[in-house]
Amino acid sequence: MSQTRKRRSPGETLRLFKVFLPYFRPYLPVLLLDLFCAALTTVCDLVLPLIVRYITSMGANNLAALTVSTVLRLGALYVALRIVDTAANYFMQSVGHIMGTRIETDMRHDLFAHLQELPHAYYSSTKIGQIMSRITSDLFDITEFAHHYPEELFITSLKVIVAFVILCGMNVPLTLIIFAALPLMVLCSNHFARPMQKSFKDSRFRLGEINARVEDSLSGIRVVKSFANEDIEMEKFQQDSHAFLAVKKRMYRAMAGFHSVTRMFDGIMYILVVCVGAIYMIKGRITAADLVAYLLYVTTLLASIRRLVEFTENFQRGITGIERFAEVMDEPITIRDLPGAVELTDVRGELEFDDVSFAYADGNTNVLSHISLHVNPGESVALIGPSGGGKTTLCNLIPRFYEVNDGVIRLDGTDIRQYTLKSLRRQIGMVQQDVHLFSGTVLSNIEYGRPGASREDVIEAAKLAGAHDFIMGLENGYDSYVGEHGVKLSGGQKQRISIARVFLKNPPILILDEATSALDNESEQLVQQSLEKLMKGRTTFTIAHRLTTIRSAATILVLTDEGIVEQGSHAELMAKRGVYYRLYSMYQDR
Repeated sequence: MSQTRKRRSPGETLRLFKVFLPYFRPYLPVLLLDLFCAALTTVCDLVLPLIVRYITSMGANNLAALTVSTVLRLGALYVALRIVDTAANYFMQSVGHIMGTRIETDMRHDLFAHLQELPHAYYSSTKIGQIMSRITSDLFDITEFAHHYPEELFITSLKVIVAFVILCGMNVPLTLIIFAALPLMVLCSNHFARPMQKSFKDSRFRLGEINARVEDSLSGIRVVKSFANEDIEMEKFQQDSHAFLAVKKRMYRAMAGFHSVTRMFDGIMYILVVCVGAIYMIKGRITAADLVAYLLYVTTLLASIRRLVEFTENFQRGITGIERFAEVMDEPITIRDLPGAVELTDVRGELEFDDVSFAYADGNTNVLSHISLHVNPGESVALIGPSGGGKTTLCNLIPRFYEVNDGVIRLDGTDIRQYTLKSLRRQIGMVQQDVHLFSGTVLSNIEYGRPGASREDVIEAAKLAGAHDFIMGLENGYDSYVGEHGVKLSGGQKQRISIARVFLKNPPILILDEATSALDNESEQLVQQSLEKLMKGRTTFTIAHRLTTIRSAATILVLTDEGIVEQGSHAELMAKRGVYYRLYSMYQDR
């Protein structure tokens, strides 16, 4: 999802329209009614010059025939048209805008749904601030685009065609002169539209960078303050802000040139009609009434073209929003249910790694190479080894957060890819070092393990996790607000809530990824007791750097960049006096 700097080709613009147009389909009746109302407002604008021409012509050629009743009837007709115009305009401004907002909402829903299905690899290389920018401000611009673009295009096309026909009926040469100047006006305006398009996209990218910077700095505000590095964060923010300012300067210069060109052509078109029309009137080739009507039609025509040309600004914002929407939607969902995948039920918990190899998409070297491992149901397996040895990666392959490059992982004798993703992941519980609690209550965070669970079940899970007592000591008990990311709780408290969440889920397979490594000794002891309860009867994979916590594991794997170099129980590995023995001895000497 990197920033692209090349100009958008016509073919790419067409592709973006193909992405966007299906979102109009559910609202086609509303769109057609909106365009009908646009036609009604156009009629009102086009009738006024005809009324003025009729009155002026009658006054110049046969004043006696122009009666008060005729003038009043024409005035009443125009007032009636204005009432229709008011009702039609109200519909366009209200229901039309709501239609645009509904389209924006539908696109945001699809974008968020797609983000939910993208693999872990996508989030490893994408800033959350950039994603936030795409799902909020980018899609907001589409509301105006969805409503106004069809409307403005339809109104301008209708006015140009009708005005051309009417004006040709008055004077063909003058009409051709006027309309010949229009392509030149569009061409000159387009010269500034291209850099404006690029600057809009650049500004969206820079805004995403600011969002990412703010999100990164504020989420780590305690670290910032602990190191007294507020000035450094301010300097980094200023760099992003100045980069955004530079892009906005380019954008506004392009917009200024764009609008100035349209204003210049407005003046040229008016003086062209006045001068050429006056010459034709002197030569008797056009009447004074026709010249007045010409000026009124040109005013209407130029106003419409100016609106359409100026709408290019909104068009560029909208198409940029669609482009950034499409960039995310084009990200492939690399991990999905295979055809014929079945629901996973009645899990025993037997796991087998058969010659498994894996490398991340951005790396050429395998993180795991030819790993073979068999785990019996209910067996506890511990993984130790240096950082980067592939311990977490191996565990992440079990719920298919990543897909193996070679080999097979089998659960109860069946390739895990033959199960549906949701049913596979429902059978796996994870407790990680970095606990994520959602903004909400203690109750809602534990209930996340099994949505819809009763309050009694939640409390029972908290008791099993050793969390009930401290929860009841909070101001509002289970209804206490935990703050964003659980900032109002200690590390040990957050960890026990996350364990309660897994107790409530009650999965047959458990993955513990350094679940106690960030805790103090007292909290570690409490959490370890909770984990031991949780592990009973479950197939468990434990990643730990505190080796005393995994002595009771049935199997201990020593995993390095060379693969599994040692395997056995604590006693067996200590007797070998190999890698595990050295690591354990080093840990004991601390």
